[in-house]
Amino acid sequence: MTWSYVKKLSFTLLDAITDKDPMVQEQVCSSLCSLGEAQPQETLHACEEYLRHHDKLAHPYRTMILRAMEMILSSHIHELDKDTASIVILLACSEMTRTKELSCEWQQAASSVLVAVGKHFVNQVMEEVLIRFQPGILPHCSVLQTLASLSVSNAFGMVPFLPSILSTMIPMLSMAKQDTLRVVFCCALQHFSESTLEYLANLDQAPDPTVRKDTFAADIVGAYDILFHHWLQSRDAKLRLAVVSALGPMSHLLPSEKLEEQLPKLLPGVLGLYKKHAETFQISKSLGQILEAAVSVSSRTLDVQLDVLLVALHSQICVPVESSSPLVMSSQKEVLRCFTVLACCSPDRLLAFLLPKLDTSNERLRVGTLQILRHIINSAAAHMEAKKPFILSSMRLPLLDTNTKVKRAVVQVISAMAHHGYLEQPGGEVMVEYIVQQCALPPEQEPEQSGADCEGLVTDSVRAVLWPYLLEFLTPARFTTALTPLCRSLVHLALKRQETGADAFLVHYDKHANLPSPYAVTTRLLVVSSSPYLGDGRGAAALRLLKVMHRDIHPLLGQRWEKTVPLLLEYLDALRDGEVLVIHLCMLGWTCLDGPWPTGWLVISEHTEESLSLKEWEEKLLVFLRDTLTVVSDNTWICQLSLEMCKQLPCYNGTPQEKNFLYKCIGTTLGAASSKEVVRKHLQELLETARYQEDTEREGLACCLGICAITHLEDTLAQLQDFVKSDMFRKSIGIFSIFKDRSEHEAERVKSALILCYGHVAAQAPRELVLARVESDILRNMYQCFSTKVLGIKVETKDPALKLCLIQSLCMVSQAICSSTQASSFHFSRKAELVAQMMEFIRMEPPDCLRTPIRKKAMLACMYLVNLEPALEEQAQADVIHGCLHSVMALPAESEGEDGACQKTLYLDTVRALEDLLTSLLQRNMTPQGLQIMVEHLSPWIKSPRGHERARALGLGACLLQFFLGHLHVSALVPFHNLGLLVGLFSPRCADMWPATRQEAVGCVYSLLYLQLGYEGFSRDYRDDVAERLLSLRDGLVHPDPTILFHTCHSIAQVIAKRLPPDQLISFLLTMFESLGDPDKNCSRAATVMVNCLLKERGNMLLEKVPEIVSVLRAKLRDTQEEHVLPAAQHSIYLLASQHCEAVVSSLLGSPLPFDSHTCALWRALAVEPGLATQVLGLLLEKLSRDVPFKESRTFLLGSTPDRVATLLPLAATCALHEVVSAPSSGSAVLELYPQLFVELLLRVSCTVGVQLPRSLLGKERKSTNPALATRSLEPCSSAVDTLQTMMLRGGNEDVVQCMELKGGWELLRTSTGHEDGVTHLASAMAKCAGPRLPPVMKALACTQSSVYEIQRVTSTAFLAELLSSNVVNDLMLLEPLLESLAARQKDSSASVRRLVLRGLANIASGSPDKVRAHGPQLLTAMISGLDDGDDPHSLVALEAMVGLARLLDLVEPWDLRLVLLHTAIRIRPFFDSERVEFRTASIRLFGHLNKVCHKDCEDVFLEQVVGGLVPLLLHLQDPQSPVAMACRFALCMCVPHLECVELAAAFQKHLQEDRSMHFGEFLNSTCKHLMHHFPDLLGRLVSTNLFYFKSSWDDVRAAAPMFIGFLVLHAEPEHRAQVDLEQLTAALQLLLRDPVPGVREKAAETLGRLVKFA
Repeated sequence: MTWSYVKKLSFTLLDAITDKDPMVQEQVCSSLCSLGEAQPQETLHACEEYLRHHDKLAHPYRTMILRAMEMILSSHIHELDKDTASIVILLACSEMTRTKELSCEWQQAASSVLVAVGKHFVNQVMEEVLIRFQPGILPHCSVLQTLASLSVSNAFGMVPFLPSILSTMIPMLSMAKQDTLRVVFCCALQHFSESTLEYLANLDQAPDPTVRKDTFAADIVGAYDILFHHWLQSRDAKLRLAVVSALGPMSHLLPSEKLEEQLPKLLPGVLGLYKKHAETFQISKSLGQILEAAVSVSSRTLDVQLDVLLVALHSQICVPVESSSPLVMSSQKEVLRCFTVLACCSPDRLLAFLLPKLDTSNERLRVGTLQILRHIINSAAAHMEAKKPFILSSMRLPLLDTNTKVKRAVVQVISAMAHHGYLEQPGGEVMVEYIVQQCALPPEQEPEQSGADCEGLVTDSVRAVLWPYLLEFLTPARFTTALTPLCRSLVHLALKRQETGADAFLVHYDKHANLPSPYAVTTRLLVVSSSPYLGDGRGAAALRLLKVMHRDIHPLLGQRWEKTVPLLLEYLDALRDGEVLVIHLCMLGWTCLDGPWPTGWLVISEHTEESLSLKEWEEKLLVFLRDTLTVVSDNTWICQLSLEMCKQLPCYNGTPQEKNFLYKCIGTTLGAASSKEVVRKHLQELLETARYQEDTEREGLACCLGICAITHLEDTLAQLQDFVKSDMFRKSIGIFSIFKDRSEHEAERVKSALILCYGHVAAQAPRELVLARVESDILRNMYQCFSTKVLGIKVETKDPALKLCLIQSLCMVSQAICSSTQASSFHFSRKAELVAQMMEFIRMEPPDCLRTPIRKKAMLACMYLVNLEPALEEQAQADVIHGCLHSVMALPAESEGEDGACQKTLYLDTVRALEDLLTSLLQRNMTPQGLQIMVEHLSPWIKSPRGHERARALGLGACLLQFFLGHLHVSALVPFHNLGLLVGLFSPRCADMWPATRQEAVGCVYSLLYLQLGYEGFSRDYRDDVAERLLSLRDGLVHPDPTILFHTCHSIAQVIAKRLPPDQLISFLLTMFESLGDPDKNCSRAATVMVNCLLKERGNMLLEKVPEIVSVLRAKLRDTQEEHVLPAAQHSIYLLASQHCEAVVSSLLGSPLPFDSHTCALWRALAVEPGLATQVLGLLLEKLSRDVPFKESRTFLLGSTPDRVATLLPLAATCALHEVVSAPSSGSAVLELYPQLFVELLLRVSCTVGVQLPRSLLGKERKSTNPALATRSLEPCSSAVDTLQTMMLRGGNEDVVQCMELKGGWELLRTSTGHEDGVTHLASAMAKCAGPRLPPVMKALACTQSSVYEIQRVTSTAFLAELLSSNVVNDLMLLEPLLESLAARQKDSSASVRRLVLRGLANIASGSPDKVRAHGPQLLTAMISGLDDGDDPHSLVALEAMVGLARLLDLVEPWDLRLVLLHTAIRIRPFFDSERVEFRTASIRLFGHLNKVCHKDCEDVFLEQVVGGLVPLLLHLQDPQSPVAMACRFALCMCVPHLECVELAAAFQKHLQEDRSMHFGEFLNSTCKHLMHHFPDLLGRLVSTNLFYFKSSWDDVRAAAPMFIGFLVLHAEPEHRAQVDLEQLTAALQLLLRDPVPGVREKAAETLGRLVKFA
């Protein structure tokens, strides 16, 4: 039985091997392997028999079967008996040699089977294979491949056969005529040779240690002659490569004399292949093996062939590589291995060949040679030891090469040299200099270097080379970019010297004449530190080097720098993110790190390149320099340092920022010098040698003189005076040079620098000394430089740079005077002249553009000047204000462009300067009159027709008012007599078209109101609640909506009305009336709003004008579009409606639909007074219910138009209701009529679902483009929903409306499909948020239960049913009435009503669970009746009943439940496999609930239902619908307690949790394991139930069924096989193997593989 059944299973699977799906084929093979795991011999027999009986089976399928056999053999080779092995060997040999045509995969698979068997049965395999390997007959290619593979996989077993194999094979070589067969012969010879070499290398482990190399000599010689002399000449490239691959290992087996004899031919023959093949890996590998063999026998032929070898190998390295594939890289490595062999045997000749190649200019040759040189330095170090000087001297020319690739190769060679001690040799310093030069290259030119070449250590002798030699590279400018690695390396070397106990002084300058002096080092390191983040953090590196070299710089600095330098380092981000910085000489070359780092080098990042303030950092460095000079206090040393600083100035011509800083350092150093002669001399040199055409250099020179003037004011001024009088200065400004543009330009630059110098001197020098010299010396000399006389005529300059320098210097002079303690007593006689000069500069600027900062700086100069005494005359002050305002306000609006950002910055700076100037002028007249003068100057710009000019003016006005308020000091209570005028000027701008202007206007009004409070005597810190409202209102002005904007203006007017004094009212109104003609229409409208608001707040003026408003109402609405007319019209309608309400309502209802915006506004006006609003709402409700909601269409063809058309009067009444209740003042009226409004509007919504507009209105709504029409939709249902929503908001039910919005309820109400859900959401929201409103609403709804309209009955039933889901019905004692109302509709003719009744009854479980027991029989009866409802063709009532039962089961009496339990379970079972997902979900979930509530007295009855439902529930876990799968999880968890199996319950608990994903296969496997362990008798029933689902319509379920059976079989005991009809099961699985879904076929094949357990 076992054999026949395994055979049947195997044949069934083998029949499925031809499946078209690769995954199925793979599973079939896997199942075959599973059979082989259990019954390897039987499975192998079955496969053998199947292949034998199916001769015509295609090759790919035969290949898969053979591979399955190979896998079985690989795992169970030791379990095979000889007979089975013989059968398999015969089959594999037959399959392998069945056809002479090559079919690689098929024959390879058969060969692999033989190799697998040969690992244990090598003799049997060889016996059968050698039958097919007869002398004189060419063998099949696969035979040779098998022999070769066997030699690789089982060398110890095969090598003893090789002599006989070789003796048979060698004569065949001459018979092989096909290149393909020859390739196979070559591969076999290669593997035979390799296995022989392996065998000989491990003779101590070999079974026959007597085997010797000469055993194979004769055969190998014979094979060599044929391969080399005949086959190597073939035209077939594959054959040539195969030959050369074999010759490599064969050369080790040739006799030494034969190898020596053949080398003169062999080497050229192999080398010649390089020209014939692009892929050279095999050639290079074989050549390396041949060379090793030749060296091993001490061949003398190599000397003869060496030159040819070197040329050929060198060309292989130098050949351009197209790709970096592993094969190409491997080929390069093999060639380099050849060079290693040659370097070990002939180092002199190798270097004699290589080193001259370095002199060539060819990039490829030089790079390739350097690559070889690096390799032999590393791989043949011992043989190169004596050649170090020779190699070093040969590197001179490559060091001069500028090619990037050559540089990279040179750096790699130097790195190798550093590892092997070359740099200690003479000439090693040149290598060091080269590395430094590479570090100084820009990043894009740096030679790349791999990390592998950067690893290693440098010896002490190399340190001796580097120190102090590296110091020579610090000062030359060309090494600037290499300073970071240089400084770090020098620091490390210095620390190492200190650790080894070197002298106190690190550098002996007397022994090293080329080293830079301490002054040069100090200057260089200090200057480069000013740009700390350039060059990978060279600032920190330079400071650390300074700290280490303190003794060499000056003996007194050590203790001081130990404290100050770390503080500077902490300020920088020297070690980013706390990582240890690897100090290295060259990032791309080699390192000099061989010890632990000193402590204190780990710094936490506080600053970055972006966050560091350069000015602040430079100041810290200057403080550090001043502190250093103070500590030294040696005038000679200081003078030497200043001299060195001056010498280094030209080195920084290319780095302006660093040169600028160096000038500051010079000024600081000169300031510390006590020798006046030295100071004067250096200042003269600086003035004579400065590059005046450079802006930054002029600034740096001026800073230098300014800093120097702190201690040497007299000498500095004298030197400046001497320079002005010098011949050099006069040459540049002579009479003839004015005709030369270039000379004139240079002269202007010199003057600019001198003017700046005077400004900086004034700003830096002691104030008490400056005041005495400011007019007599400083200003006189400045203007002497600024103005030039030609032939006695004063010529004003047009150079903007010169103007800017003069203005900047004047600012510094004025600031110096202002900051002096004697400023108040200082009489500046030239003040008016200087102010006039500044205004002239401003007037000369182009009015239509802002190109230079002259305006800004001139206004800043004026600001400082006006603060000095004497005060400006009134007219002069007015001219300044007018001129400055015009120069800024008239500028065009900022435009976006390429330089937009720069222009914007310049503009903002200019405006800020203007603000500072105006506030300075205002500060000198802090009175209401002074403020009014300023505002009068601004007034034309405030009313400008150009928006950007208004915005600028309002910004300035706000600034002035804030300044005035902040500096207000009222000594006596005086009236703010011009408050009304000023408020009237600013307040209309609250509606300006520009948002920024609006906000600034509110700020101005806010400041004015607080100014009034200040003049009334309130303290400055007093905060008025009314005025503070303006701040919150200002935010509303940002909104572009005119309604919001003017509402905010109205609120602002209310604030103004409450705080405006009575005597200011008239002036305010007059000013506001003037604003009605404002060119900005928004401001005109705002004036109207504010005037009306003010009149309303201050009296009955509006009521007195009601007759006039009524008379012009319709004419105004018809003739004008001005918005300020509308409020008056609304008020008039309110008065009319107060007397004639019904007439007004009737008239307005007759307005054309849709209502235009004016009509809507008039409707809203009717809600102003609560009593009137109640009357209007009552009338509209009457109109709403008077007419039918729609009319049925009669005369049109079917489908041409909608069935129902809305009637006009209810539609108009609905729209009117919306407008009335949307008014905020209608709230009390809505509350009074809330139940009537709610019910009428809800039923109106239900009656208009799907109802269309009349044709006349439909066309009007589509085509209307009148902007006056309301934007709200006129569609009947939408208008009713909007009205209901607005009414509820007005009735205080914001929470209800919000809940509906969150759930999408309002949108659902509008649609036919979602209306019922929308009503449900509305009822739920009402019960949750508006419970007290429900009794009257429910009472009103109950009256509609018998409505003639089915949709109204559905709506009311849905609403009442949902109320039962809330416990509020208990609190309001509404439960019984609701139950009675719903029970009365159980027999309703509408299935929807009946369904909703069941839903309502089930909702008691949620709303009133404690009442369920009392009404249990009634509820269960209703639900069972719903299950049996036969009048519903779609079974929706039954679905509702199942859902309801699931909710009620936990709450009813157990006795009541027992009566219906079994009936319910049986009734819902057919729904498990329903095609509709909701039915499957509901029935399965109800089944779970039935299990949950089933108690012990009924468990026995129900257990049968649990067992019967187990398979469907498990399979439907794979249901394509996730709700069904989740319901199955729940039901299974409820079922498992009835099975009373702890392990199964634990498995369910682990896998079926709803909050975790489930691996179905793992879970099903675990479940089947426990079922078969605890319920083995269920095996047959479970299998037969699964067979039913083999025909399921769902693919995943159909795939899960055979998987279920497979796991059952896997865990069942063999003795239970009798429960399973194996024939039926196997037949069913065979049918599934033909299923159209690959996944199903795959699972069927998997299960078939497991059935072997029952064999």
